[in-house]
Amino acid sequence: MLKKIIIGFFAGLISGLFATGGGLILVPAFVYLLKESERSSRATSIFCILPFVIISGIEYYNNNFIDWNVGIKCAIGGIIGGILGAKLLKKIPNAILKLTFTSFLIYVSIKMIVG
Repeated sequence: MLKKIIIGFFAGLISGLFATGGGLILVPAFVYLLKESERSSRATSIFCILPFVIISGIEYYNNNFIDWNVGIKCAIGGIIGGILGAKLLKKIPNAILKLTFTSFLIYVSIKMIVG
């Protein structure tokens, strides 16, 4: 139980600081530290993200950091994408999911370093 709370704490901290944490922290932690399946890890991380988003969102709102025009439009796309992604998760093999996720993280990392 302590390991799970520590994983959640770290993911929440990263989420609050960098607006990330679900896929970046939780999925690898669930797979490698808790030995969960790839699919279960992804689904569980999405469930765990909700409290992070609510608390961080309140803090961002209180500090007037939210661009409502961008946020609302992106949320509409996110709802549609979330539904599609959850349906695709059942159909895509684990090896493809892992390769795609790893490739995405490498790509984003390089873009952030290079600018």
